[in-house]
Amino acid sequence: MILQEQGLAAFQDHEERQALKPLPPGPFLPLLDALHRLRADSAGCKMKVRTALVTARSAPAHERAIRTLMEWKVEVDEAMFLGGLQKSHFLREFEPDFFFDDQTRHCEPASRLVPTGHVVSGVANLG
Repeated sequence: MILQEQGLAAFQDHEERQALKPLPPGPFLPLLDALHRLRADSAGCKMKVRTALVTARSAPAHERAIRTLMEWKVEVDEAMFLGGLQKSHFLREFEPDFFFDDQTRHCEPASRLVPTGHVVSGVANLG
């Protein structure tokens, strides 16, 4: 909500002040947890589960995202902090099996490249 109402500078300032406070669990925490367990269970198997966090966040807002995953005890193989760059450019090269996002402005271009799910949650989906 801060980003939408007050802009990027206010959001970054807020996230820097809140860096030690994990984000509240969202509707996909059970899925993230299941993927984490599947990833851990697939160690040594031919089938590999690889997970990545792809976010528009950048420094200093990245710290809160990392600390949140640590608090939730969810590991990812890669974390991409794109600093507002188009996620679809990264997804074209990364070639994920699935991509989820809470903003249609990221989902629409990504859906032309990879299977995409819209998470209808969060401030970007209010109203």
